[in-house]
Amino acid sequence: MTISRIIDDNTVAAAKNLIEASSNVVITCHKTPDGDALGSSLGLAAVLTATGRHVTVITPDTPPKNLMFLPGADRVLIASRFTDKAKSILADADLLFCLDYNSLMRIDRLQPLVEQCHAPRIMIDHHLDPEPIADVMVSYPKESSTCMVLYRLLMQMGWADRINSDAAACIYTGMLTDTGNFSYNSNNPDIYLVIANLLSTGINKDDIYNKVWNTNSANRLRICGYSLYRKMQLFPDHSLALITLSREELNEFDYVKGDTESLVNRPLSIPGIVWSVYLREDEPGFVKVSTRSTGSFPVNTFCERLFGGGGHINAAGGEFHGSLSDAIATVLNAAPDYDPYLTSNT
Repeated sequence: MTISRIIDDNTVAAAKNLIEASSNVVITCHKTPDGDALGSSLGLAAVLTATGRHVTVITPDTPPKNLMFLPGADRVLIASRFTDKAKSILADADLLFCLDYNSLMRIDRLQPLVEQCHAPRIMIDHHLDPEPIADVMVSYPKESSTCMVLYRLLMQMGWADRINSDAAACIYTGMLTDTGNFSYNSNNPDIYLVIANLLSTGINKDDIYNKVWNTNSANRLRICGYSLYRKMQLFPDHSLALITLSREELNEFDYVKGDTESLVNRPLSIPGIVWSVYLREDEPGFVKVSTRSTGSFPVNTFCERLFGGGGHINAAGGEFHGSLSDAIATVLNAAPDYDPYLTSNT
């Protein structure tokens, strides 16, 4: 059994031509980078660096601490801290990658710097409705992760053998995190063929799993326990679970990025709960929205319509500009509209 070749040959050739003509590459990903965004960025960086190119990974803001074990994470340039340096490096780039985002709006304060960059762009992504922001668009929304799309591109370029153990660890991490440890969006047999190839580089998937899911600070354990005990509400009539955390509550537990990673998944283990919403007030007037679901319940549609976001049918996110109480009201007022989708989950 072989891995299917789903990327159009002309797209592969166009991407390969731009890469081979480059020497100074910049890789960008979306704000608040998750395992897939950072994994695909660092995985590609490891491959390109091994070919002798100068590569810089620029993130809009600080990556979460639980992903700093990834090879190359300590060399990431954080645009929100080093704006002038990021601007200078982008100005000198001869190739720019846009990884794991389908719109420049998703890179926040990095957007104007990317817009001023005149280098050709390659998008590698798996989100719905990509905007035409790149010269070469490698976009496959049916794929489980951007890391999976990246592997396919490298394979079809004939570069699979250039994926060393550092690159493999990063790519595997992105695949792992964007499928909830392969618990959703992960029925494609190609995924497991890719995993086998990544394992052949010598990576330890058990070690990666433990670093991603089983390594916790005391504050992380406390905030997750508090969230489930005090802040989880169940709405059985809508098969909905809702978790909310205010900025004040986050501060109480000295919250850092990544502390509530996967929290939104936990209520789905409750019989009768089909979808879960987590609202986190990152700052007054701005709420981060994360959603998960089971079966065919489309949380991506929910996030697109109400929170200007999107994602996949069982995993999506968005943003709310307003108070936490208004965000809660938005969720609860809309919940009855999504009851018809519950019939396919019974």
